[in-house]
Parts: sequence; C-alpha cells; structure tokens
Amino acid sequence: MVAMSLPADYGYVVLTGVGAIFMVMWKGVRVGQARKKYGVEYPEMYSKDSMVFNCIQRAHQNTLENLPQFFFLLTMGGFSHPLVSSCGGWVWIAGRVVYAIGYSTGEPKKRVRGAFGYLGLLTLLGCSVHTAIQTI
Repeated sequence: MVAMSLPADYGYVVLTGVGAIFMVMWKGVRVGQARKKYGVEYPEMYSKDSMVFNCIQRAHQNTLENLPQFFFLLTMGGFSHPLVSSCGGWVWIAGRVVYAIGYSTGEPKKRVRGAFGYLGLLTLLGCSVHTAIQTI
C-alpha cells in the first residue's frame, strides 16, 4: 500500500472545494425558484417565454460545465501551493457568483462582470503546472 501525505495547509484547499459546492448548490436553488416563478416544468431545460429564466438556468449550467476542470486544477495546484491555490479558488468562486448575479438580470452581457474569476483559474493552472514539473 502506498502512503500519501498532504502538504501543510492543504485543509484550505479542501475548504475551497467545499465552498465551490455550496456555490453550485446556491445556483441550483435559484434555478428551482425560477422554475416556479416562470412556470418552467421538468424536464424542460429552457423556457420559450422567459429570457430571465433561461439566463438563470444558463448561469448554473455553465458553472457545472466548468466545475470538473476547477476541481482538478484546485486539487493538483494545492499539492505544491495550497494557500495560493485556495486563494485562486476563492477568486474563481467569487467570479462565478458575480457572473450569476449579472446573468440573472436577463441581460446576458452583464455576466461578463464575473470574468475576473478567470484570474483565479489561471492561478490554479499555473500552480498545477508547477506541481507537474516538480513531480517529473
């Protein structure tokens, strides 16, 4: 059996991942509330009548589409730089919240306000590349 040790401060990486899960749950609740408000029944993904519902749904769906790469980069980057990765992760999470709030107005262009979250994702990418180089 191979034993694996985690770096000091890796708990911050774990807590960042938990924060991302809460953010996605918040977005899911918002979609559920919007379904009731705009009368969009399951299994319909989008509304033929409500741009606002579609924007709320899309904000959630887009985050789900990006979540696997976020978790991978957070996990891998955290092996070399747990505090930097955690901070980058929280920047990404904050960006996704601002993205959702802007998108939820029904004006899709307002989602761009959350684009700063990509700075966090790029930080995680850099930390992950460093982890890879260190282990080659």
